[in-house]
Amino acid sequence: MTTSVNSEFSAEAFRQTAAAIEQQIGQVIVGQREVIRTVLIAIVAGGHTLLEGVPGLGKTMLIRTLGQALHLEFSRIQFTPDLMPADITGTEIMEEQDGRRAFHFQRGPIFANLILADEINRATPKTQSAMLEAMQEKTVTVGNETYTLPQPFFVLATQNPLEMEGTYPLPEAQLDRFLFKVDVLFPSAAELSEILLRTTGERQPTAAQAATGATLVQMQELARKIPVPTTVVDYISRLVVGTHPEATAAPLVRQYVRYGSSPRGAQALVLGAKITALLAGRYNASFEDVVAVARPALRHRLILNFEAQAENVSADAVVEDLLKHVTK
Repeated sequence: MTTSVNSEFSAEAFRQTAAAIEQQIGQVIVGQREVIRTVLIAIVAGGHTLLEGVPGLGKTMLIRTLGQALHLEFSRIQFTPDLMPADITGTEIMEEQDGRRAFHFQRGPIFANLILADEINRATPKTQSAMLEAMQEKTVTVGNETYTLPQPFFVLATQNPLEMEGTYPLPEAQLDRFLFKVDVLFPSAAELSEILLRTTGERQPTAAQAATGATLVQMQELARKIPVPTTVVDYISRLVVGTHPEATAAPLVRQYVRYGSSPRGAQALVLGAKITALLAGRYNASFEDVVAVARPALRHRLILNFEAQAENVSADAVVEDLLKHVTK
C-alpha cells in the first residue's frame, strides 16, 4: 500500500519540475540521459557529484547548462598543478583605508551555489584537500575565521581517467564526500552527428531557466520525507557490509577489494532510492530503486587491490557481482 506524504510540494510537481530541468539540459546536451538523471538525483539529495571521462565529452558543458536551468550562482575552478588552496577558498589581503591598514578577506570562487571543479585530479593532493571542509561542512576556514558558504551549495567535479598524463588520484577521504561518481561514456555515431550539427552552426543552443534555488530546496525537503521500508533499509545495510571482503558472499569482492564502502555509501543509497521513487511517481522506495543507484553510489567507495588492476576488473563489475549475491 502506498504511503502518503503531506507536503506543499507534491510528487506531481516534483516530477514535472525534474522533467522540465532534464528537458532544458537536453536542449544543449546530446544523449547522456543516464548521466543527466544521476546528476539531478545527486543535487536533489543535496550531495556532490564526480564525473569521470576523457576530455571533450561535454562534462563541463553539462554542469554549466545545469546552472542555467536551475538559475544558481555558478563558479568554475580550473584545477592545474600550480593551483594553490588559497586560489579556491580565498585569502586575507592588506588594505589601507583612511590612513589605516587592516586585513580584509577576499572571497575565492568557492563562494557560489554551484561549483564546477574542472579536472580536479590535475591539482596536487594539497589543493584537492582544500575542498574537503567546503564539501562536508559547507564552510571555509581561513586563519582564525570560519565563513559559511551560500546555500544551496553543490560541487560538481570532473576528472580525467588516472591513466592520463598529469593526473593525481583523489584521496579516499575526498572521494567519499561525493554522493555519486558518474562515468561519462563516448557518444554513439548518431549522437556524435547530432553534436556536430548543434555545435558547429551559426547559433549555439542554450538552456532556459526551469527551476530556482527555492524550488530545489522544496524538492529536497519532499525527498527527505519519502519513507523507506525496513526491509529495504536492511537490504542496503547488507549491501554495504557486503562490500567488505572479510564479510561478504560475493566472490569478486573477496578476490579484488581491499577496502569496502563507508556508511556514507549506505546514506547515498537511501537518498538515491527515495528520489528515484519520486521520479517514478511513487511515495515508497523499493529494492529496484536501490539497485538503480547502486553503481554510482558505490563504485568510487570500493578500493580495489593490485590484482584487480592487473586483471582489468572494474568497480562496476564488482558491484554487479555484489548485487547478485545479496538477497532482497
